[in-house]
This record gives sequence, C-alpha cells and structure tokens, in this order.
Amino acid sequence: MALNDLQSRLARRLRWQQDAHRLERDDPRLANSLSALRAWQAERLASSFAEFLADPATRPAAAFFLSDLYGDADFLQRDLEAARILPKMARILPESLLQAAVDAIELSVLSHALDLRMARTLLKAGVKPKALDGRRYGEVYRAVGLPRLRRRQIDLVLEVGQRLDAVVKRHGVGKLLASARLPARLLGLQHLQGFLERGFTAFNHLGGAETFLARIHRQEHCIARRLAAGAAEPFAPPFS
Repeated sequence: MALNDLQSRLARRLRWQQDAHRLERDDPRLANSLSALRAWQAERLASSFAEFLADPATRPAAAFFLSDLYGDADFLQRDLEAARILPKMARILPESLLQAAVDAIELSVLSHALDLRMARTLLKAGVKPKALDGRRYGEVYRAVGLPRLRRRQIDLVLEVGQRLDAVVKRHGVGKLLASARLPARLLGLQHLQGFLERGFTAFNHLGGAETFLARIHRQEHCIARRLAAGAAEPFAPPFS
C-alpha cells in the first residue's frame, strides 16, 4: 500500500476517533459507563488469555495484545502521533510496520465505536456500572448486534499480529527501531514509538506467531458466536 493511501486511511480513522472522544467529553454519564465496560472487558480478556500469559513463550505477545490492542487504555495520543510521524517513519521503517500501526489504529477506532454503543445501551437499560456482569454483558452485546463489525474487529487483531510477525523476520528492523528512540522522544512521539517497540519485542520473542494467532482468532470468534447465540457460558473453554 502506498504511503498516500496509508495517510488517507489513517486520517479518516482519526476523524472517527476524535468524534467518539467528543461524545465522551460531552456526556459524563456515558463516559462513566464506558469506563466500567472497558474495565469489565479487560478483566474478561485477561481471564481468556490466562493460558497464553502462563506460558513463557507466548506471555510477551499476549501481554502486548492486552495492553496495546485489546486493553482498556485510551489510544488517542498514540494515534495522533502516528498521523504526525508517518511520512518521516516511511523513510526508515518497513511498510509492513507502518501498516501494522495503521491497522492497530483502525482496531482502536472500531473498538471505541462498538464500546460506545454498548455503553449507551447499558445506560438506556438502566444498568449501573458496578452491576455489570456476564449475563448483562451478553444481553447488551446482542442488543447492539453489528456482527460484521465484530468479525472485522477480531480479524484486525489477527492482521496486526501477522504484520508484526512478518516484520520481525526482516533483518535489521530491531536496530532501526532502536535508532528511532531518541528522535521519537525529542519529537514527542513516545506513545507511538513505545507501541512499535513493544510489538516488535513481543513477536520477536514468540519466534513464529502462526499457532498463537490462530488460537486467539479461533477463540475470540467462538466467544463472539456464543455471545450472539445467548450461550450460558460464552467465555468458557474449549473453543472451537
């Protein structure tokens, strides 16, 4: 994908991201509901990833997914930094690494939009943040629907992982990232630099991501199907 295409794609997603943040700022009750929802989802994901986190081989990659892709953090600053530095980074870093960053931003924008819908539905249903549990989560998940976007959300996680896995196999990328650390700090781009370094380090440690990514992809799609069908235990293994 050409740099201009990446920039155009990134600009569109950043506009969506900023619109979503304005909705939060203008509605404290919605922001409170969203915060509780994200905290609940982060706990669920940590539980679902317990096996990956317990394995020294997959722990760094699993932790990266939870903190930088699937977590409850606010990624707006990282995403804005990406828009600022993309043209400069394109001169020294592989296109696959830049595409991974843009895919991660698309994932954060899509997740934010879906979470806002969930949080708004929780408010309308009168569910207080502290009362959120698996049953209520499933009810709201089904009320919001949007199965195609849910599938896209999960597929994006796989795409980011595949791009990072491809990057670590290229000679010299680690040195390029390390050499960009000081300029990134001087330019105020620590969030984006940290994301790229953590992703590279996690997947470099993994030593081949095919099995790890396939298991996560299968697991999360299975959970999504169970939630949509109203299964009694959507988050319980085994996943198929």
